[in-house]
Amino acid sequence: MEKHTFHIPVMGIGFTADSPLKVAAYGINSVISLVDDILLEKLRKYYSELNQLKYIEISDKTIDYRALRITSYLNMMNDLIQTKIKKLKNISSIKDAIFVDFIKHLPSGSELKQRLIQSDDLTEIKLLIKHNLKPGRIDVNIMTKIDKTNYVDHEALPVEYNDAHAALRGYAKSNLDSSIVFSAGMNPRLYNYLENFEDFYPDENGYIKKKIILKVSDYRSALIQGKYLAKKGLWVTEYRIESGLNCGGHAFATDGYLLGPVLEEFKTNRKELYNITYDLFTKALAQKNKEISANMPDLKISAQGGVGTAEEHKFLLKNYDLDSIGWGSPFLLVPEATTVDVETLDKLAHAKEKDLYLSNISPLGVPFNNLKGNTKDEQKELNITKNRPGSACPKRHVALNQEFKAEGQCIASREYQYLKIKQLQENNELSLIEQQKEIDKVTEKSCICVGLGTTALLNYGIETKTEGKGVSVCPGPNLAYFSEKVSLSNMIDHIYGKINIIKRNDRPNMFIKELDMYVTYLSNQINEQFNPKQNKTLTRFTSNLLSGISYYQQLFQNNFNELVEQNKQALDSLSDKYQKVIDLQLKLQTL
Repeated sequence: MEKHTFHIPVMGIGFTADSPLKVAAYGINSVISLVDDILLEKLRKYYSELNQLKYIEISDKTIDYRALRITSYLNMMNDLIQTKIKKLKNISSIKDAIFVDFIKHLPSGSELKQRLIQSDDLTEIKLLIKHNLKPGRIDVNIMTKIDKTNYVDHEALPVEYNDAHAALRGYAKSNLDSSIVFSAGMNPRLYNYLENFEDFYPDENGYIKKKIILKVSDYRSALIQGKYLAKKGLWVTEYRIESGLNCGGHAFATDGYLLGPVLEEFKTNRKELYNITYDLFTKALAQKNKEISANMPDLKISAQGGVGTAEEHKFLLKNYDLDSIGWGSPFLLVPEATTVDVETLDKLAHAKEKDLYLSNISPLGVPFNNLKGNTKDEQKELNITKNRPGSACPKRHVALNQEFKAEGQCIASREYQYLKIKQLQENNELSLIEQQKEIDKVTEKSCICVGLGTTALLNYGIETKTEGKGVSVCPGPNLAYFSEKVSLSNMIDHIYGKINIIKRNDRPNMFIKELDMYVTYLSNQINEQFNPKQNKTLTRFTSNLLSGISYYQQLFQNNFNELVEQNKQALDSLSDKYQKVIDLQLKLQTL
């Protein structure tokens, strides 16, 4: 079967929690977040009852409940998808709804799709499905930094019961044949833990049942992490390159490295990356007395962050030799693929550029893409008005701050904010204006680890007594150009250029949009938040940005007709941005 050339990345905590169940039968890969085991347990109960499956609650009184919940949820998802596949393979008529849906969601123009449409022989059709149907993967995501220590009766549990470690174990013990995506940087202790599970190693035929994907924003990071894992006999099957700023969720601004030049570096060094890591990989396998198969492993490169048109999709695949393109935020408007409650879906459909902004609300201290007017932020502001800032923090997934408590607190929690505000109010060295400024920074933080999952509970009518009804949502700025709820088949047709669902004609090219965000970020760092200690970093940032703009100028000139329709406007914009960065560079030199 001609595979899809796009995947659905992880979005928030709840938005893609059950996406594989919705899209895997159509050959589409999607990613589940493993942050919230409580949410996954509630969804397991919901789907068990919906499908008349036996459900036995996994209580949080069980010492390894987090891993057990994750394993059980993933196994259930896999079983339900396999049941769906079995029904598809055993259709009784070409008019069966499941078959009609299957054809509708195949890649546009695929040979299999044409053969299925043209045939009216049920036996032939069933054979075609049997031999060509490859379900999409149930991939999972772990943010490596969300790995807090857990406690029982104030005694710290061993490291394998840390949040990320337990999530990894839950995935490793599942029956999935898929990939785990590590995001938010390197966690050596977590990477070391991978060595405990055989599914991450190749079998005698070189096949790896559970593959490793690294989400990275530059080549150097990929090489460092790839080598680290290869030295353990662990192969990175895919490097998933994400724009530093033009993405949803947390935004990890690079040192001015733009997506285009980063993709070019991966393209140029792909063979080198493979050879270096493969040499270390085979040596490590030999040291562990593991068989080295003659079948060499694949190395895939994919990209995501701000892609919105068929032209961009096609260009990225062709120009950078990519294997897949991640389409994230636009899929928030596709109920057949993601899970978004009605109120939030409506807000997303009507969101414009001014409604989508980079905020400081995340308790992780990393810039976070946010939607103005989301119900979780409204709830936060109401608590501040009542003089009770902060959240109850029922799940403690990011209770990482140990300033006031050894067991850790989330800086968005009511407990932490009460203590921090009290500390600031007792600080006689601060003026009242300075004091209020610092208090505002404290109360700005929002309980996103709950807010990003609540949408799924509301959508399915599951009780939210613990979580409340506030929803956080983290779309990328690209969503501003998508303005209505979309069917899955229409989104697929849009991706492959069969139709165009973007009704506006002022959407900038994805590279130009990302550049604009980086120039704005640099301007804020120099004009509003300048710190002399950052001088070297900002100088490097500026230099990389200028180099990136020069790369784009050459790229757009060489691909005048292929890259964008309004190419002259893009080139003019690049010249304008280049001059702005030069001006910022000169200002930086005077500071």
